[in-house]
Amino acid sequence: MDELSRRRVMLVDDHPIWLEALTRDLEAEGFEVVAVARSGDECLRRLRATRPDVVVMDLKIPEPDGATCTEIIMREFPETHVLVMSASGERDDVIRAIRAGARGYLVKSASKAELLYGVRRTAEGDAVFTPGLAGMVLGEFRRMVARTEQDDDAPVLTAREIDVLRRVAKGMAYREIADELYVSHRTVQNHVQNVLRKLQLHNRVELTRYAIEQGFSDLEA
Repeated sequence: MDELSRRRVMLVDDHPIWLEALTRDLEAEGFEVVAVARSGDECLRRLRATRPDVVVMDLKIPEPDGATCTEIIMREFPETHVLVMSASGERDDVIRAIRAGARGYLVKSASKAELLYGVRRTAEGDAVFTPGLAGMVLGEFRRMVARTEQDDDAPVLTAREIDVLRRVAKGMAYREIADELYVSHRTVQNHVQNVLRKLQLHNRVELTRYAIEQGFSDLEA
C-alpha cells in the first residue's frame, strides 16, 4: 500500500471529549476514523474487526494498557502504524511505548496543528516525537544497547545509505531527508529499501531501532 493512502485511523482513549475532538479534527483533515475504543480489550477487539492503517493510542487506558496493546498489535499486525498520544512525557512511559513498537510519541499538550501533523507523518511511515523526546529516546537506546564490532560477513552500506540511515535515526521525515540531501522522495525510499534488504530487516520500525541501537544518530553529516 502507498504510504500516502494510509488514511484509516483508529483512536484509543478513555476520555470521550478527547475522542470526539480528535475524531472531528482528523475527519476535517481527510482521515477516516474507522473505530474508537476506550479500553485495551475494546481496542484489540475493534482493531481486529476494522484493520486500521494507523492507531492513535493513549497509554493510560483500562487493561490491557496502551503499551501492552501496542505490543499485541505489532505482533499480530506489524504493518500497522501506532502513534502514542499521552498526557505523560515521563521517560519510562516514552521508552516503554517505543520498545513496544510505537512509531512515535506526542504529548497531548502539543497544539492541534502539531498533533494532526504527527498523525500525517505517522501515516506516511515516519517516526515522530514531541520536541525534546527524540533525543531522550536515542540516548536511552544508546546506553542500553552495546555496540558490536562488524565482522567480515557484516553487510556493507554505501556512504549515501549511511547518510539516509543517520537521518532515519534522528526521526526525520522522508521528505525532510530528501530536501536535505537534494534528492527525490523516491530516491530516499529506494535507499531505505536497499538498507532493509542488506540488513535483512522487514520494515521501517525495525530499521529505526537498528539505527538507534547502532548509534547512527551520532555520525557526522
